[in-house]
Amino acid sequence: MKKIFIDGSQGTTGLKIYNRFENRDDIQILHIDPEKRKDAKERAKMINDSDITFLCLPDEASIEAVSLVENDKVKIIDTSTAHRTNPEWAYGFPELDKKFRDKIKSSNRIAVPGCYASGFNSIVYPLIANGVINADYPLTCYAMSGYTGAGKKGIAQYEDENRDPELDSPREYALTQQHKHLKEMRAISKLSRTPIFAPHICDYPQGMVVNIALYTDMMNKSKCPEELIEMYASHYEGEEFIKVRESGYIKSMIGSNNFANRDDMEILVNGNDERIIISSRFDNLGKGASGAAIQCMNIALGLDEKTGLNLKE
Repeated sequence: MKKIFIDGSQGTTGLKIYNRFENRDDIQILHIDPEKRKDAKERAKMINDSDITFLCLPDEASIEAVSLVENDKVKIIDTSTAHRTNPEWAYGFPELDKKFRDKIKSSNRIAVPGCYASGFNSIVYPLIANGVINADYPLTCYAMSGYTGAGKKGIAQYEDENRDPELDSPREYALTQQHKHLKEMRAISKLSRTPIFAPHICDYPQGMVVNIALYTDMMNKSKCPEELIEMYASHYEGEEFIKVRESGYIKSMIGSNNFANRDDMEILVNGNDERIIISSRFDNLGKGASGAAIQCMNIALGLDEKTGLNLKE
């Protein structure tokens, strides 16, 4: 039985990870005294007594937690931004490339992708890897997320009965083009040009859709939607967490909360022979956070990676 410690178990991601362990009998959760959850000595004890520690903390606290590791057998799975572009860490998106899954299997340091970055890279990494577009293509990413992506303070704002009426509508943010996921988007997909990114937080709890628009005459290999669907289906062949939908599956509208409470992801390609929109939709707390973290743990432990997770046909 593997010993698991969740450092930051009271945050949104930490709680979701904890909830996913409720019906598992193959692990033992190490519980820290609530009064000592910020005590470095007690945290160090828990981390070094564990087989796997999940870090559900702000960046600086995650970096501090890693510095507390003395047991070289402990595997760290970090859900913060701190280590996602560090080449010494495994990047926790196994479906992107065989080398990602292999590194997750062998590494003691695993960085869980950001939610928006997961959607972006699920679309763009295959485009670059298969030579469809160049690394300097001027990409624009338009995305919508449920309000749980805003953390505990944001959730409290949205669930306050006396909230600001502005919260009734979608709100665009990161207007300075300095969103923390941009570094990850560029590095993982090996882009030479930073994309324009327009994320929105919306008045529903969970789920997100990330969109990339392409002009076919700017592709290296000009493709219609049906050909891009074939490319994605080939790239993600055999991957149970990534579903590539056939042409015509979505005829007019794409909902952004359809994958709430799920741990898989869907790729959709729509448009025409001149302009194409590629969409990735999933749960920002599932494949975009805690579900991805559990999937990485399962892979690292040599288990069926679907264990304890919710995938639907």
